Amino acid sequence: MADTTYRVADTAEQSALKGIAAISIGPLPIGIYLAAVFVSGVAVYNGKLPNDVIGGLSVLMLLGFLLGKLGRTIPVLKQIGGTAILCLFIPSALVNYGLIPDAALKAITTTFRTANFQYFFIACLVAGSILGMPHRVLIQGFIRMFVPLSVGTVAAVSAGIAVGLLFGHSPKDTFFFIIIPIIGGGLAEGVLPLSIAYSEILQRQQSELVAQMVPAALLGNVVAIVSAGLLARLGEKRRDLSGRGTLVKIGDDDLLGEAQPDRPIDLSLLGAGIVLSCGLFVFGVILAPYAGIPGPIMMIIAAIVLKLTRILPNEMELGAYQINKFMSTNLTFAILVAMGTLLVSWQQLIASFNPGYIGICTATVLTMILSGFFVGKWLNMYPVEAAIVTACHSGLGGTGDVAILGAADRMNLMAFAQIATRVGGAIMIVVATLLMKWMF
Repeated sequence: MADTTYRVADTAEQSALKGIAAISIGPLPIGIYLAAVFVSGVAVYNGKLPNDVIGGLSVLMLLGFLLGKLGRTIPVLKQIGGTAILCLFIPSALVNYGLIPDAALKAITTTFRTANFQYFFIACLVAGSILGMPHRVLIQGFIRMFVPLSVGTVAAVSAGIAVGLLFGHSPKDTFFFIIIPIIGGGLAEGVLPLSIAYSEILQRQQSELVAQMVPAALLGNVVAIVSAGLLARLGEKRRDLSGRGTLVKIGDDDLLGEAQPDRPIDLSLLGAGIVLSCGLFVFGVILAPYAGIPGPIMMIIAAIVLKLTRILPNEMELGAYQINKFMSTNLTFAILVAMGTLLVSWQQLIASFNPGYIGICTATVLTMILSGFFVGKWLNMYPVEAAIVTACHSGLGGTGDVAILGAADRMNLMAFAQIATRVGGAIMIVVATLLMKWMF
């Protein structure tokens, strides 16, 4: 009897050990992750951490993988964009309370600022997101979504400014620092290039500008996710308003299958994607003094022109998409951690969450969604699906799209969501930059 008890205990213990061993933090098995943390920790506290990209990325990626894992695991938080929230808030708080060792902070600063790794990340992400979208999806999807997005954007801007006036915010501040970050395409593809452009134009610190804009993007994403879930429930009760995943009543299956290029990763194409992304960024830098528009924004314009004119071979566009996929999968959390560490002031972040700020964000997103609902219905779209896709214009980039569509159980609308987020966001960034250049 005792032997049986021991065997049962051993089996349970083995199962528990296997369960722990099966846990992964990011792409790393937990054992390898802990070993990497130990090595980096020893280097930090012995003053041996390289003060360069190697040291910086080791800290950023390890912390990013952990916070990303927690953000995807913690109940409730995982439904409202928890990964971005934790990756921005936790490092900002750690810096504020002096809990990040100086060696780690120096390496992060060198990587993100001195080596300008943020520019490399932006180049790969923005170029790949635009060039990697199938041409037919870009053209036809945008044509179908142009009216709801346009009307929704104008209505959302008007509502946000009106609520801002009620709380004493100037129309300029409300538009540039609250509304645009919400509808600019997310953090990495929206707030980050916006902060660089605004910094050049206004001659203000990038960290100050990011701290102003990040809360708006986060709040807008939360409102969009909650609204998408409520819309899904409305669709269950009112079947006449819902296409159960179909956007246009005449059928849109022809576009859904072309949401993303589905090809195995080609290592040579990754190299082409890097060169193309960097080339577009350099091209933007060259044109910036003549156009009077910051380089990252000129890069976005150039990428859109290349896509629309179909000058590039398909293989080159695929290369840009694949390097975008690699960077977004492996480095997004690391970049968000760097932003939280260096660009987000904890005190300013907390101060932003006041009734007026929350009211502006909520009014902006809800007006966008309601416009999509009613305009979509008028254009022979299913109102619930049209509203959900329009809500993605207020999301945190690709991660936000997944969260919004996941909350509504409408993942098959991803092609249209990408139109709202990528193209709609890119257009808003360019428009906001041009307006700021003209008005300030």
